[in-house]
Amino acid sequence: MQLPRSSGILLHPTSLPGPFGIGSIGSEARRFIDLLAAAGQRFWQILPLTPTGFGNSPYMSISAFAGNPLLVDPEALVERRLLSPDDLAPDELKTTAGWHHPQVNFEEAVAYKTRLLETACENFLADNEADKKLFDAFCEQQGWWLDDYALFAALKEANDDLPWQRWDTELARREEPVLDEHSKELQERVFYYKFAQYLFEEQWSALKRYANAKGVSILGDLPIYVSADSADVWAHPHLFQLGEDGHPTVVAGVPPDYFSATGQLWGNPIYDWQAMEKDGYIWWARRLRRMLDMVDLVRIDHFRGFAAYWEVPATQTTAIGGQWVKGPGNRLFDAIEARLGSLPVVAEDLGVQAPEVDALRDHYGLSGMKVLQFAFDGVANNLHLPHNHVRNALIYTGTHDNNTTVGWYNSSPEWVHRATERYLNLNTGWEIHWALIRAALASVGHVAIIPLQDILGLDELARMNTPGTAEKNWAWRCLSLEAIEPWMRERLADLTALYGRWPA
Repeated sequence: MQLPRSSGILLHPTSLPGPFGIGSIGSEARRFIDLLAAAGQRFWQILPLTPTGFGNSPYMSISAFAGNPLLVDPEALVERRLLSPDDLAPDELKTTAGWHHPQVNFEEAVAYKTRLLETACENFLADNEADKKLFDAFCEQQGWWLDDYALFAALKEANDDLPWQRWDTELARREEPVLDEHSKELQERVFYYKFAQYLFEEQWSALKRYANAKGVSILGDLPIYVSADSADVWAHPHLFQLGEDGHPTVVAGVPPDYFSATGQLWGNPIYDWQAMEKDGYIWWARRLRRMLDMVDLVRIDHFRGFAAYWEVPATQTTAIGGQWVKGPGNRLFDAIEARLGSLPVVAEDLGVQAPEVDALRDHYGLSGMKVLQFAFDGVANNLHLPHNHVRNALIYTGTHDNNTTVGWYNSSPEWVHRATERYLNLNTGWEIHWALIRAALASVGHVAIIPLQDILGLDELARMNTPGTAEKNWAWRCLSLEAIEPWMRERLADLTALYGRWPA
């Protein structure tokens, strides 16, 4: 897929401002799209839209297909008469009510949004015959994943949120008589979880249409792995390397790297690629098809795992004791392309360079990634340095896993300061974020992506995620879109035009 010379901003919807404890896909999202279009930005990059899981991470979801109900806009439900204005009183939001707190308290946000969605569901059942036909059509169209997800979510709730491996054996193994019995007992909660997905789908589809009409494309994010405690693993255990008890026998991670001296032990189950190959990788084809229904371009996180993946015995406490195992490679992508055609995919190919990863990426003409924060190690052939960039790449100042540029510079040793300032022809680190923004936009790479925190010049307190840690992640919010002052918007627009990235 040939991408135009262009640029965009990285901001997950949960980080949008607003009075409801967490960002939503409502009016503030539309205002952000307007801002992108006015500044000549063609892409809005987001993180996974799936429900958050362990550590509030969107990369550890209970479903690879569902949308995050926390993103549903309450004001739109008032317009739909599914809620009254009085329902929106944020009694649950003790620390995040209003517009004055820049962090998400997920516990409060879950309590608040759940109450609203349950009330909306009750009102939907009482009326809205026309909408019920649309709801039934949605359930029929998406039933191939929705039925398993809704039942899983209802069962998990009924089992005190325990992992499915700790449910009664009959339920964990999906034995039909017991499963049918619980499905009938929990039919109201199953309906609720389907209804919440219906609302998300309706609102997200409308937002994507709005963005596309403004000339803004959505760059989505697809994690390579899924959570062990997910509807996907519960419903399709034969597609994963699991023991008799349903727990993974081997788990995913990466060896020691830039982020951690002991590597990263993610804990996700690893696919049984041989089992997947037997049915033509249909689960993966459906997963990508679902993503491409929701976004315009897909970044596949940890793309190198398709060429070779780091496999760690589930008994290990760090990732050091793992080994590289050959992945499905071309067999997977040939099968997917046979079903879906040419793929609008970006390969997150960061980490230790491996020829087999480059070969797999280039065979399908996929764009890779370069990150400027990785560039200034004093080595002239560092591929992240702008003079080594290639056209078929997305250029980042930093990603959601990096510190903000200001935070990175502040925490870097003096020799990195010297290397950075020498390369960028700076006398000081003042405005280091704009120096890297300019370098990204000037790069030959066809797309430049800037995290909003860098445009705002925020320090490490605005970091979105620190890999290898489970606390204080994913919670950053933009205080208000007015924080993006007119001079920032004008400067971004000027640089976008200067370096030939303004939309034709």
